[in-house]
Amino acid sequence: MIYFVGAGSGAIDLITVKGKDLLERADLIIYAGSLVNPGLLEYAKNECVIMDSASMTLEEVTDAMVPATEAGKLVVRLHTGDPSVYGAHREQMDILRKKGLDFEVVPGVSSFCAAAAALKAEYTLPNVSQSVIITRMEGRTPVPDRQRIADYAAHGATMVIFLSSGMTGKLSQELIAGGYNADTPAAIVYKASWPDEKVVHCTVGTLAEAAAANNISNLALITVGGFLGNEYERSELYNPSFTHGFRQASIAKEASK
Repeated sequence: MIYFVGAGSGAIDLITVKGKDLLERADLIIYAGSLVNPGLLEYAKNECVIMDSASMTLEEVTDAMVPATEAGKLVVRLHTGDPSVYGAHREQMDILRKKGLDFEVVPGVSSFCAAAAALKAEYTLPNVSQSVIITRMEGRTPVPDRQRIADYAAHGATMVIFLSSGMTGKLSQELIAGGYNADTPAAIVYKASWPDEKVVHCTVGTLAEAAAANNISNLALITVGGFLGNEYERSELYNPSFTHGFRQASIAKEASK
């Protein structure tokens, strides 16, 4: 059996209980060595075969997984964060499907969640943003039409931008071209949840300056939007004037303001 396991955002103790259990029982672990915390490999049993996929191709990865699972081995393909976000695991799953091999995906804590934790922020504030756009700058990997940074910036929603910390100057230009003001709050979160995590607050207009001043050019998320500011409305969920399926309003709406 093959398990695609989300390793979490970096901190060893942020892997799920199920993920840890699978690492402890695995006969073969193939991990993304350029991104996954190697400390997670300490959970592996002594006889487990461990392979670093950083220098491997898709075909080399699947050529290692297939015979192992056909021999009845427990295989863990350990991906950074959550496999569903820029994890490139769909192409692996399609190969396994064609070969008639069963697999399971075990979710993990994505770095965009760890970034919010590092910022001590909430992405979805009432009357500020009720949407979170996860995207990336176009680089060697192209993005489809109408899915570029400027297209999404036009919405004014919270943006979490992956794989773009080496292009902050161009990113700033795209955000402003799309509709964000240069003074819109932004933050760069380097290696969210790792021991050397760093949080840099700035604005859309000063992204490049802030990244350069802190020597950040990779392994960082960039967050943008009013959620980083101080203005928002209280939620209705815990408002005493709001009725929902588990509670009746206890005061008039005007009195709760």
